[in-house]
Amino acid sequence: MSDAASTPVLILDGARATIRLNRPKHLNRLQPDDLEALLELFDRLEADPAIRVLVLTGTGRAFSAGYDLGSIAERAASAPAEQTAGSAFEVVANRLEDLSMPTICRLNGGVYGGSTDLALACDFRIGIDTAEMFMPAARLGLHYYTSGIKRYVSRLGADNARKLFLTAQKIEASEMLRIGYLTACVPAESLDEEVDRLATILAANAPAAMRGMKRAINEFSRGELDEAASDQRARDSMRGAEIKEGIKAFSEKRPPKF
Repeated sequence: MSDAASTPVLILDGARATIRLNRPKHLNRLQPDDLEALLELFDRLEADPAIRVLVLTGTGRAFSAGYDLGSIAERAASAPAEQTAGSAFEVVANRLEDLSMPTICRLNGGVYGGSTDLALACDFRIGIDTAEMFMPAARLGLHYYTSGIKRYVSRLGADNARKLFLTAQKIEASEMLRIGYLTACVPAESLDEEVDRLATILAANAPAAMRGMKRAINEFSRGELDEAASDQRARDSMRGAEIKEGIKAFSEKRPPKF
């Protein structure tokens, strides 16, 4: 695998898409160009019904060192007063969370700063047992963007969010697993096997049903559930093609083909 730096790389493999952050010499620190490229890739994948699951990972020994601090300062100085320094990054994290297909963050190493929120915006996070994370905002004098704080609180709980944001202390993989940041923690040699296992399960499930339930879960966790729309999706699913195939496959004792 080349160490040549580039914007994120897209790899398509059947129903699975993989986006790989690709600035290994700088621990995949994200630049403004990377954010623009990620948004374009998200739009491309969202428009392709063949893609059933997205894996987000990094090249080299870290997942990502977060957003380039020089870019934050530069943007803050030139942006209108109503825009926050992290607004461009915030857009990417929120777009990732709202993708219709299920998403897995393959944490191949450490995850730092804003990239901790990028990983948290994924539905699942599988990390190696030597991974570590920290959120240095309080040490840098930065008030983190609001939707990122909301995501930390809704997914990890207020006490864990307080510890991570207010102390700016590093935590190890075992603690990441304990607080629910990691879905699974595995030795490095088992990472691909564990990601493959989960991606295969997700790619085989009913895409419309998953899309609707993911939306409801995300809305509910943010305190923004559109209950009428969720109820309508549930009623529609009872008359849809997916449930017909699911029930038929169950009765025939075979995997469904969605």
